[in-house]
Amino acid sequence: MMLSRASKYAILSTLFLAEHSSETHKISVKVIAESIDVPNPFLAKLFQQLVRGKIISSTKGPNGGFYLTKKNGKRTVLDIIENIDGLTRLNECFLGLSECDGANPCPVHFIVEPFKNGILGKFRDLTIMEFSKEITSQGRKLTLKDITPEFK
Repeated sequence: MMLSRASKYAILSTLFLAEHSSETHKISVKVIAESIDVPNPFLAKLFQQLVRGKIISSTKGPNGGFYLTKKNGKRTVLDIIENIDGLTRLNECFLGLSECDGANPCPVHFIVEPFKNGILGKFRDLTIMEFSKEITSQGRKLTLKDITPEFK
């Protein structure tokens, strides 16, 4: 189960909005891109897609920007992944084989499957706001800064 760079950026930026924005405090793409160290034009394109998918909200104008409504906050990380990549990518074989399932397992299928199901369960069952609160309460960081380049 691999996430595309687009999905990773979309998750990071949506969680950033969950933590830092509100309907009265909207944030620009530029600020978010700088905060989480993601290329601005790429993030702007992702945000158009997330707005169309009703995962984040935006308003135009001098006080415009991006934010999450209560309804947006009830969406899940799995909704973000589905919006950006679709779900087929999540079901791909860990080793990249075209035929891999319980009936035709790859060499690591039964090792990877429980982890994949655990991760997907968490992504499906926690709302964006619940995820955000969990991150904040555990003092985790929402940035790619200081992460070695091969993980970006």
